[in-house]
Amino acid sequence: MTPDELVYLKILAASILVGFLFRYLSPPVKQGAALLLGLSFTIATCHIHTLHSLLTALGTWLIIKGSWRHAPAISLSWTFLYLLFFRLVTWFGLPPPTSFANAVQLLLTLKMVSLANEVQSFHLEKKKEKSSSAKSPVVGGLSEEPSLYDVLSYSYCYVGIMTGPFFRFQTYLDWLKQPSPLALPGLAPCLQRLKLIPVYVALYLAVNSLFPLAYVREDQFLHQHFFYRMFYMVAVFFVFRMRFYAAWCGAEAACISAGLGCYPEGALSKPGGGPTVNYSPGPSVEEKYDFKTIQNIDCYNTDFCIKVRHGMHFWNMTVQWWLRHYIYPNAPFKAYTLKAAWTMFISAYWHGLHVGYYLSFLTIPLCIAAESAMEASVRSRLGPRGQNIFDWVQWFLKMRAYDYMCMAFVLLSGSDTINYWSSIYFIVHIIALLCIILGRIFKDGRRGGRKGDKEVEKEKMNEDEQEKVD
Repeated sequence: MTPDELVYLKILAASILVGFLFRYLSPPVKQGAALLLGLSFTIATCHIHTLHSLLTALGTWLIIKGSWRHAPAISLSWTFLYLLFFRLVTWFGLPPPTSFANAVQLLLTLKMVSLANEVQSFHLEKKKEKSSSAKSPVVGGLSEEPSLYDVLSYSYCYVGIMTGPFFRFQTYLDWLKQPSPLALPGLAPCLQRLKLIPVYVALYLAVNSLFPLAYVREDQFLHQHFFYRMFYMVAVFFVFRMRFYAAWCGAEAACISAGLGCYPEGALSKPGGGPTVNYSPGPSVEEKYDFKTIQNIDCYNTDFCIKVRHGMHFWNMTVQWWLRHYIYPNAPFKAYTLKAAWTMFISAYWHGLHVGYYLSFLTIPLCIAAESAMEASVRSRLGPRGQNIFDWVQWFLKMRAYDYMCMAFVLLSGSDTINYWSSIYFIVHIIALLCIILGRIFKDGRRGGRKGDKEVEKEKMNEDEQEKVD
């Protein structure tokens, strides 16, 4: 492990252990203690670069106070423009931020945009209530506009400050105001989330030692057999997954130990968004709780879901919720594939300015278009057995597509990515384009392709509706 990874591990371990103590604190003390601990973590790892996150939070608060009606659009512009400045600070003679400062800035950007949207919703619903004299049916809405202290305490809450998961301001408030935090489940679900981390870490260390990423950049790599070069991306993506499985399971455990994101099962919570229905159990009902609100990874479905577009739903789930609710609906396009491309472009920009991010994320819409074409023109014509075989083939190709895109994500450099992709003849791009072409030349391909696009769009709309919380 690198020194930075060891620091992340120590922060995660400390967060998990201290979380159980937070259950004993009253709401005001909990809020202040979470702020102080999170600020301590930030200052200890980011040093002077803590000012970047502070300026971002203060700027968002001023935007909300100045114009709540336009706060979502202005806050998105403010935080994303500040991200650009943050990544180009060396151009202005300033020292480069640490990796920890980058992690804090990424999560804070999501929080501030979400906060601005929540405040706008609060004011709009308040106006509706005044005009109709009826209580708003909105699920999980704010009861008042947050103060500067609230904004700062949410921004620097120690839970997930560097590793995530993302959670809304309302989720944070619900955590502070939990009536009986000691009665909520804690130790058992925390251990459940932690139990596989040693396995993930062991696999990460073992496979990473056998297939180091740096070897891809060496000239000797290009002289290896084609199938060895092809297999290398499978190993690299496996290492990538194990690393994030361990990190995100640990981050979820930190939330669970503190009780953050704990809601009754009847609230039908979604990762990132929280409850989707107003739920009040009867007095005789034995309540069951879950932590779906802060679930950031579904390891099994990430590996074994069939489609590329579904794979995104189970990976970095809280960030995917943020993208689906604040970026995807506002895309300047109507077609699903183009809206997906816009969303992936914004996601790449959020991750950084390295060309590899854009090459990786913008390959996803091409794979989605290939899936849609083959599902409409081939799978729809097959019987149950044929569809089962088709799904297994599609799963295999989905995993290779993610292997392929992962190489761009981890190599970062555009030239390194192109060199690797060209060494395996851009195989995933070629297969995706062939699938699109074949989907159009099959009998009734054009009509089936259009029908498939409509079905995909309808499926996506249904998923968005189910995950909507506002």
